[in-house]
Amino acid sequence: MAFALTWMPGVLLEAGLKVAEDPGWQGRGRAEMGQVLGVMIHHTATASQAMGNMPTLRTLRDGRADLPGPLSQLGLGRDGTWYVIAAGRANHAGKGLWNGIQAGNSHFIGVECEHSGQPADMPWPEIQTRSLRHGVAALLRHAGRSADWCVGHKEYALPAGRKPDPLFEMAPFRQEVAALLSGGVPPLPLIPAAEPTVTTGTTPRPTLRRGSGGPLVVKLQQALGLSDVDGAFGPRTESAVRAFQRMHGLVPDGIVGPKTWVRLPHTNV
Repeated sequence: MAFALTWMPGVLLEAGLKVAEDPGWQGRGRAEMGQVLGVMIHHTATASQAMGNMPTLRTLRDGRADLPGPLSQLGLGRDGTWYVIAAGRANHAGKGLWNGIQAGNSHFIGVECEHSGQPADMPWPEIQTRSLRHGVAALLRHAGRSADWCVGHKEYALPAGRKPDPLFEMAPFRQEVAALLSGGVPPLPLIPAAEPTVTTGTTPRPTLRRGSGGPLVVKLQQALGLSDVDGAFGPRTESAVRAFQRMHGLVPDGIVGPKTWVRLPHTNV
């Protein structure tokens, strides 16, 4: 059985965002949600040294000893990837109030952003906050709601002060979301499907991402120094690409586009 929020990946993809669907998400949820009235933003409070783009994904899907999962419908990785976790109701809101609504789990889509929640890790990575702005705007537009229906967990939770997440100020964030909803901010630039011919002087190399495969992925894995070269662009290759991008001052999105290709040695075919 699939729950009602199966529209989420399409809406996020249409906004030009990177989406990863957790297997089985369509039928995952505590029950069916009620009418979607807004989006609630959380942070995961993950240890800052935790490795990976979304190390809390399993917990968000399966829950904790004190709270069964799913703990949110969506997760937002450090590189701006949206992880789709559940299409039904999730245990994310707890007791609270926003715009007269007390049943947060029934009316707000929960977004858990991968972040330590520590002041030392502020500000958030620009790629993550930019993706969050665009994703929230896309979800609210689909639901027919204004930016006033984007709420931080710390604003909703009662008693006041019970929750600190997210650390950033929500009023300016809502203003940015409102600008996107009114068409005042340009969409995220899309990564080209291939290099321009002038870059290489040869056949342009296509953009590679998770799910890609073939001889060019073999070349990529060899350039990254991976021990297991199999020609399949999976999580291991994606993690290595992100590490390479961080090392070279590139956006660590795990996608090998023109800017990453030019920095990788020995990958011409």
